[in-house]
Amino acid sequence: MSDLNNVFDEVQSTADIKAVIITGSGQKGFVAGADISEFVGLSDEEGKALAKSGQDIFFKIENCSKPVVAAVNGFALGGGCELAMACHFRIASENAKFGQPEVNLGLIPGYGGTQRLVQLIGKGRAMELLMAASMIDAQTALQFGLVNYVVPQDELLNKAKSILELIITKAPLAVASCIKAANAAYRENGYQTELDGFGECFETEDMKEGTSAFLEKRKAGFQGR
Repeated sequence: MSDLNNVFDEVQSTADIKAVIITGSGQKGFVAGADISEFVGLSDEEGKALAKSGQDIFFKIENCSKPVVAAVNGFALGGGCELAMACHFRIASENAKFGQPEVNLGLIPGYGGTQRLVQLIGKGRAMELLMAASMIDAQTALQFGLVNYVVPQDELLNKAKSILELIITKAPLAVASCIKAANAAYRENGYQTELDGFGECFETEDMKEGTSAFLEKRKAGFQGR
């Protein structure tokens, strides 16, 4: 978690990094979840502090101004499912499995899982998955709207890269503003965030370049300013 936190500080501060793919090593698991032994003996306050730390890191991912895609290549359980949901969207391999099994341990998700699962698949389906601790496969995740695509394992990273290669041809400041406004959709200030972002785009060189390129029937060359 500490490494993940540091990586996103680097992503945010490094201009040459245009987009991010988060995936697991190998073909079996994206993230299988937390080390349960770390939970044993924690008090109420220690549990809250652990969850707060995880939520803060996942907020950093969710609010990253550069597109972040989860390429889910196997099991995404517990904190792993929460990590995938913190990304801007998800692509799954055919062998992917998703679940929030925390109630089996007498716990609930603590890194934002109860909130993002409802936002992504709706309250009824989320309630069932949270309370029954059921795993769903990739096709069910696609049907529920949890993932955007399901592809064969060997095509997973190429699919993620192809989408991001398209996104990074667009105006970077406008992409960042889309992320910010879409994230605000679940808060009271969503429409105001959109208004502010729309107005701020008019002050950018990219907006002048984009509109000029459209009118001149040429490809735009965005500079991110």
